[in-house]
Amino acid sequence: MHRLSRTDARRVAVRAQLLDLPRPTDLVDVVRHLTFVQLDPAAPVVPSADLVLWSRLGSSYRPGELVEALEDLTLLDLYGLARPAADLALFRAEMAQWPGTGTLEDWQEGLRDWVAANDGCRRDVLELLRQDGPLPLRDLPDTCEVPWRSSGWNNDKNVKMLVGLMVERGEVARAGRDGRDVLWDLASRIYPDEPVPSADDARAERDRRRLAGLGIARAKAPVHPVEPNDVGAAGEPAVVEGVKGEWRVDPSYLDRAFTGRCALLSPLDRLVIDRRRTTELFEFDYQLEMFKPAAKRRWGYWALPILYGDRLVGKLDATAERDQGVLRVDAVHEDEPFPAPVREAVDAEIEELAGWLGLEVYRPRVSPRR
Repeated sequence: MHRLSRTDARRVAVRAQLLDLPRPTDLVDVVRHLTFVQLDPAAPVVPSADLVLWSRLGSSYRPGELVEALEDLTLLDLYGLARPAADLALFRAEMAQWPGTGTLEDWQEGLRDWVAANDGCRRDVLELLRQDGPLPLRDLPDTCEVPWRSSGWNNDKNVKMLVGLMVERGEVARAGRDGRDVLWDLASRIYPDEPVPSADDARAERDRRRLAGLGIARAKAPVHPVEPNDVGAAGEPAVVEGVKGEWRVDPSYLDRAFTGRCALLSPLDRLVIDRRRTTELFEFDYQLEMFKPAAKRRWGYWALPILYGDRLVGKLDATAERDQGVLRVDAVHEDEPFPAPVREAVDAEIEELAGWLGLEVYRPRVSPRR
């Protein structure tokens, strides 16, 4: 049982996320180590995936590099996450078992039965892709006999929902984009022909890889819609001073020198996306406020968490106004008043971000310091 202080635990987490010094230098190596980068369209400053990569690689990173890696299939888009192509083998055993094994939940049976009822449409989609793929969603036939019923915006969007389930079944895959359109093709043309481990072995390897990217995590955690935050039996047990419960830690990060730096993080960055872990280890109060009314926001629509060393110290409320040629900085929220070295490092990082974007920093008013 490893006994860690909060400082120890934070440094493990920061080091595992490649947010210390020295910086990494290769895009694919970064994604392989982190295991994925979330491809989210929100871009008040720059798309989240690009900000995640810039936070690690610095201004040597070009946003076009990620697009190129997805287009040449070095990285693959699986469920909106860019993953190394070789890692897809770790998901294909579960795809083959869709919608699951053992006793199924009612919702799993419902999905199974809906796909079975529309097997003709599924076959039509596969045949058209075989002949003419890759194709955008609008070119795929809707020959569903049973429509998709939903109380939300997916009601009657039969092909969209069917293709999503065919991705889960390992039958089709994203094959890049044509402008704004996602292109789809047969998974057999996209996924590398790698040996597929058993579902249990693949799950254990994913847990191990996930812990290597997180450094420290709970064995069990609430379900997260993007990627699990738990790591099962991976790593070794640990307790953190002042925090209840047991953790799992990757021991390779322990007892190593730590050299921190300043970083501006995406709200979707893996260091902060598990809000419970962020509160427990970093004692950092943060929520993404883009879905809140403006009057109820404390930090801003897309406030960037600010990392300094092994502490999350504040939030940056900034927007890229490209038509004006500026990175508009409306506020730098200090959780506690910044000492001079922290303020200088944060201001330098803001200037670095603006320069990377080809913009000038513009501060329309005095930033609140609180």
